[in-house]
Amino acid sequence: MSVTEMFSHIQGFLSADQEVREDIRKVVQGLEQTAREILTVLQSVHQPTGFKDIPNKCLKARELFSTVQIHIGELRTKFPVEQYYRFHEHWRFVLQRLAFLASFVVYLETESLVTREEVAKILGTEVNREKGFHLDVEDYLAGVLIMASELSRLAVNSVLMQMLMLLQQCYLGLAAVNRPIILTSG
Repeated sequence: MSVTEMFSHIQGFLSADQEVREDIRKVVQGLEQTAREILTVLQSVHQPTGFKDIPNKCLKARELFSTVQIHIGELRTKFPVEQYYRFHEHWRFVLQRLAFLASFVVYLETESLVTREEVAKILGTEVNREKGFHLDVEDYLAGVLIMASELSRLAVNSVLMQMLMLLQQCYLGLAAVNRPIILTSG
């Protein structure tokens, strides 16, 4: 084999690899977009009226997870099963965020911690490495840690909202007491 043929072969391999990476990147962009949409739905629990409509917010988030399942199904077809870790860096961050979002939805619905198997089911993937595309323990745990941070934020926001509402009631009460009384003679 000549040097030219060898470099031509290497160039072909690199071009094919670049195509695979580009295909993966396109699917991951769709996953990231859907994750942002789910996050937007769930972030509304931090609003003053956030706790009032949690079931509907969780239902809307679960509907969006069906899109995630489609994207993950598509992602599975973009690379050979045995090369999962070769391309893992492309979807690692978004998979961790999706694990967080799935954990947060389950917590809002049941006030309990979700298992890795439940998260994998919500995402439409596996936990078993031998089956190809799967939810790594590290990605699941990173998602749960992000959820812990989000729950502490939710707790602080809830307490502040309660204090604000109490102060508002006090202000309205004092304003009513301090209102000047105008007597009219009749």
